[in-house]
Amino acid sequence: MLATGRPLSVGRTCEVVALILARPKRASQMIECLWDEDPGVANRAADALERASCQRPDLAAPWTDSLVGLLAEAEQNKLRWNLALIVPRLKLTVPECRRVAAALRTYLDDRSSIVKTCAMQGLAELTRQDPSLLPEVLDMLRILARSGTPAQRARGRILLRGLEAPHPDVARFRQPTLNGARG
Repeated sequence: MLATGRPLSVGRTCEVVALILARPKRASQMIECLWDEDPGVANRAADALERASCQRPDLAAPWTDSLVGLLAEAEQNKLRWNLALIVPRLKLTVPECRRVAAALRTYLDDRSSIVKTCAMQGLAELTRQDPSLLPEVLDMLRILARSGTPAQRARGRILLRGLEAPHPDVARFRQPTLNGARG
């Protein structure tokens, strides 16, 4: 199902998401596709996992170690930006949070504005699990909200509003999805 289309096309991703949400035990097949030699298959698998994990972050939990490793190794832009959104949704230990934060910091130097913007989102998400990251993430967001690409400036302002919210019970920030909707 994921082999259909050009490398950056959506293909049958939405069908795969529906299938995985209906039959979560099939998630392992999709996860395996993240390492496929065909960049289109890997990209569509990452897109499907990102969409599914918006609704069910627990779907990827059994593969946390592998996904954290892939985050640090991924080279394809679409794979990188999806992983930047997926991995921070997982329940991570503090050492895992720090490893993920280190990988996401390298994404901030990527040529792709989308990768950079998703890395900002991922770093902000990580502060929920490792509050010690908050001062550094706030500083980074303040800088990028002033001097980054237009997408970084816009996302930075949204994230700052959420992270600087006065009450911890208030939703910290809205999670973007790559299909244009907000979660």
